Amino acid sequence: MPPLEFRAATPADAGAIVALVESAYRGHASRAGWTTEADLLDGRRTNTDDVLAHIQRPRSQVLLGLRAGQVLACAHVAVEDGAGYFGMFSVLPTLQRSGIGKEMMAEAERIARDDYGMLVMRMTVIDVRDELIAWYERRGYRRTGLKKPFPYGDERFGIPLRDDLRFEVLEKAL
Repeated sequence: MPPLEFRAATPADAGAIVALVESAYRGHASRAGWTTEADLLDGRRTNTDDVLAHIQRPRSQVLLGLRAGQVLACAHVAVEDGAGYFGMFSVLPTLQRSGIGKEMMAEAERIARDDYGMLVMRMTVIDVRDELIAWYERRGYRRTGLKKPFPYGDERFGIPLRDDLRFEVLEKAL
């Protein structure tokens, strides 16, 4: 399979990004992949306004991974609190476990390091996502032990199906 082509998203891509993110994390379609949060959260994962804010913010981009012009993956790469930030990482559920995620992560880390001058990349992961955290650890991320509360009652982050959700900060030296 040919390598991914990368580009920064434009406002015209916002609808496709929302559809991709929702398909990777929420609802029945997300169960085709392994990144689903459907047992943890209901409701939306993102919306067009959120995506546009990431695209238009300084030192921030939504990175797209494409083949033959089709968007297969995305990730938000930005500068936050003096470090690179990696989030909204999504791969089409039917293409998960194909290596696309590894390619996307490598490019996101390159952008944070080379384009933004960051020495560290950080992310937040729901701390009960053991399989996902293990995947990141295999790619050099480490658990910091720093936990952040899940924003219960704020449906912009989804509708929790459990009462024990928290975020954990992971980081990697670039």
